[in-house]
Amino acid sequence: MDRTERLRWVLEERREEYVDRLKELIACDTRLIGHGIEGGREKNGQLYLETLLKNLGAEVVRQPMTEEIVQKGIALHGEGNPGHDYTDRYNLIATFRGTGQGRSILFDSHVDTLPYGDLRLWETGPFEPVVRDGKLYGLGASDMKSGLMASIMGVKLLKDAGLELPGDVHIWSVVDEHGGGNGTLAAVLAGHTADAAVICEPSDEQINIAHMGFIFFKVAVSGRALHSGMKWLGVNAIEKAMLLIETLRELEHEWLMRHKHPDLPAPTLNVGVISGGTAGSVVPNYCEFKLCVHYLPGVMTRESVTEEVTNAIMLRAQGDAWLRENPPEISIYQAGGGFEMERDHPLVGTAARAMRTVFGDGVPITGSFAGCDARLLKNVGGIPTVMMGPGHNAQCAKPNEYVSIDNYLNFILVYALTILDWCGRPREGADEA
Repeated sequence: MDRTERLRWVLEERREEYVDRLKELIACDTRLIGHGIEGGREKNGQLYLETLLKNLGAEVVRQPMTEEIVQKGIALHGEGNPGHDYTDRYNLIATFRGTGQGRSILFDSHVDTLPYGDLRLWETGPFEPVVRDGKLYGLGASDMKSGLMASIMGVKLLKDAGLELPGDVHIWSVVDEHGGGNGTLAAVLAGHTADAAVICEPSDEQINIAHMGFIFFKVAVSGRALHSGMKWLGVNAIEKAMLLIETLRELEHEWLMRHKHPDLPAPTLNVGVISGGTAGSVVPNYCEFKLCVHYLPGVMTRESVTEEVTNAIMLRAQGDAWLRENPPEISIYQAGGGFEMERDHPLVGTAARAMRTVFGDGVPITGSFAGCDARLLKNVGGIPTVMMGPGHNAQCAKPNEYVSIDNYLNFILVYALTILDWCGRPREGADEA
């Protein structure tokens, strides 16, 4: 029996155990609060994972989160989202030591989840993991507790199969990813590194070597309040905001025609929140809306997008008598750059071999529409990085989130094979005799 067949056999034998570990993590409430600005509950999951990792033989370090390190990222790299509450929030940096001179590899996953939304839409509780029809349901099942646990179980699978780690394997469980990636940023800036990295985000059984950059804008518009019976003497801030939103729709259309990328979809501009007014009988004197831009790396930049969005809004404001004298206020409250990985890099080849061994020859190498921490590992840390993990993007941020159990187990095998392949080769400069 060769190594791959042995791993498959052990995986099936330990199937229930590996699924139980994921259930236990899903049962931990690790929600982010207010995009991280108001804090997060990640400690619940970190305490569970710390015990699990230590019991498996890992060296585990708690890395505290601070505003200072975020400000350092902003100053040095233009990355970081300030003003978050880090009370009881920290990264876990775990290392499984290898036996030889093989290359090291890092598996990076976030433990935080988005809020669960309307509980009435959940068939079972978000923290009550349940299996139905081969699917494991619960908050974070796809995004991305299955990826985090699969990376840990990938190491355990090798141990259970009696196979040694040929190089060091690092597992990062980071906080505040949904807050813009501050957890991974802090880990990188603290000097934690490896010869290669895998982001364990759900990848729809693909290998992702690129992702979009993102910018969240808030636009505040003022008006003049008055009883709606005399609305002609007031200024409706909601209606003025609508003028600006229509202008932004035109800008998005222009981008669709102008910008292309071989591995990524077209850039998008989404107005996701709008609020204003006090009553139907009152002309609203204030309105604000929030939008998110996903832009293409290489052909677009944070600076160019910010300039185009600002110019489009202000140019439209100049064409309106009220807005010309009372210009809208534009601010950015979260942002992150794009990511691209060289298609011919050896890491991509390693990932492709592992994925195709498990899923077959048709595994595509492409890009992801959503931003993630890959940009921080590659752009800030200089670490070659790919994204591949269990789960499906269509399951993220929705009620009754689930991951296919077979998909989760398959990625445990993918990660084990990736470790053997990548770490089984000597580090650059090591004695190969």
